[in-house]
Amino acid sequence: MADRTVTRVLGIETSCDETAASVVDDGSVIVSSVVSSQIDLHAKYGGVVPELAGRAHVELLTPVLAEALEAAGSDCSGTGIDAVAVTYGPGLIGSLLVGVAEAKALSLAWGIPLVGVNHLEAHLFASLLEQPDLGYPLVVLLVSGGHTLLVEVTEPGRYRLMGGTIDDAAGEAFDKVARYLGLGYPGGPAIDRIADQGDPAAFAFPRSYPGDGYDFSFSGLKTSVVNAVRKHPDADTADVAASFRRAVVDVLVARARKAAADVGATALCLAGGVAANALLRSTVEEACAADGIGAFLPSRALCTDNAAMVAAAGWWRLQHGDVSPLTLGADPNLRLAATA
Repeated sequence: MADRTVTRVLGIETSCDETAASVVDDGSVIVSSVVSSQIDLHAKYGGVVPELAGRAHVELLTPVLAEALEAAGSDCSGTGIDAVAVTYGPGLIGSLLVGVAEAKALSLAWGIPLVGVNHLEAHLFASLLEQPDLGYPLVVLLVSGGHTLLVEVTEPGRYRLMGGTIDDAAGEAFDKVARYLGLGYPGGPAIDRIADQGDPAAFAFPRSYPGDGYDFSFSGLKTSVVNAVRKHPDADTADVAASFRRAVVDVLVARARKAAADVGATALCLAGGVAANALLRSTVEEACAADGIGAFLPSRALCTDNAAMVAAAGWWRLQHGDVSPLTLGADPNLRLAATA
């Protein structure tokens, strides 16, 4: 049983194609974390199939929860669990509903608080799980298959959305280009592997910086890749992948550096699945060293969707009296609301 001076939160994450559960103490100590990926299920389709994802969560969530609870010294009676936090948006509606329904059932059965968590906010808390003393203000570059955002964080739970993509997210662009090049799914790791063998200067793909602020645009870059391959059908795929990856990273890092400089950030953090990209990680480290600010690159396990970050965000909300009713519903279009 958990030390009762500790607030122990069970987190549940089912927003897309990862079924995850985690037990976290006091919003910072990961006691257990289990993630079941559906990559193999969706790979043959070149992307996530929403209906298949929802069905898979129904099958996987119970054993994933059981494993996470057992690793934390608990059981199906919820021994030692003080609250249950769950992602209720944004994401795929069918997938979200599976997690929300389970969390509500556990909250009712165990007589503990239910805390609904914004998936995007959870990614902001992922950094604090590994480095709680980051210093503020900081800028988080959140890059995933569905989102590309720049967020100013003035303290835990207080943030301001600075910019986002006006079309494709960075991860979405990786998936689409990888599919076009025949590299498989998911696109980020596939392009990463082959790009290391190519010349990033082989193709002068455009860098798009829409407006004077902090927004992103990757649709034109994707089109440029398609046009280049059509024009040069014998081009080395590794060169195309390397040049594309370099262009994406250049845009992400340039915008993030501008945002960090403009708010006087003490550090720049990465979050989201694309934060596992090798070139992005090394380029951010180099840029932050040159700018004299800190760089925090979460472990790859905390870059991708996981329930530890959900539990951490849920713990913070619980400490501030933000408890959700059992009427909590899933919101696939949930936005990141400014709190600073």
